[in-house]
Amino acid sequence: MARKKLMAANWKMYKTPQQAQEFLRAFLPMVDGHDRDEIVICPPFVCLPAVVEALAGNYIGVGAQNLHWEKEGAYTGEVSAPMLKAVGCTHVIIGHSERRQYFGETDDTVNRKLQAALAAGLAPIVCVGEVLQERESGLTEEVLRRQTQRGLSGISGDQARTLIIAYEPVWAIGTGKTATPQIASEAHAVIRAEAAEAVGKVTADNMRILYGGSVKPENAKALMSESEIDGALVGGASLDPKSFTAIVRY
Repeated sequence: MARKKLMAANWKMYKTPQQAQEFLRAFLPMVDGHDRDEIVICPPFVCLPAVVEALAGNYIGVGAQNLHWEKEGAYTGEVSAPMLKAVGCTHVIIGHSERRQYFGETDDTVNRKLQAALAAGLAPIVCVGEVLQERESGLTEEVLRRQTQRGLSGISGDQARTLIIAYEPVWAIGTGKTATPQIASEAHAVIRAEAAEAVGKVTADNMRILYGGSVKPENAKALMSESEIDGALVGGASLDPKSFTAIVRY
């Protein structure tokens, strides 16, 4: 059975609750009846209630961009998985390259957050990917295997049924550069092979692996035509409803 593609919008640190609702008022009519792909909107924390409300009764999921691995505690500024679940989140992004780059996240913290998300019933979107220096040094496969192996450590095949992985070539995020469909497909195959080692071949074969790295309306169709690419994690191009619609409908 073919894996249903997932098109996820990562709004990063953009949009107020009012702007989020304005986006959805424009976006929803343009994707009405589109059931070929799953769609998830990942706004900033402060926009989550407004987005959940705007999508009530809709098939579109709502994801957070981060979470803490503890359920509660003295962790000023953090948000837990049960809190996200309580406001209506269905998904959560874990280990985005910007979290790793700017906020010191590691493969081990990604693993702890993944376990917390799964325990709360959230579908995690776990991000992996190499930086430019690693690609130019021929270390891409080694990096992807390490990040996947450590990130999925201790996760069973049964637990991993809702797990989604996003391949983010860091050198292609926000730079305008995009991995060619072939480069992305090869990376996805490496990730899937390593996931099979971690959680079993059947689970890995059914696991969706998204591509994230300057996805635009102009390149979405070519990327999505690759059998190894199961959707997209879209950054800047998801901030405009027409642009994101063009990507969703590719």
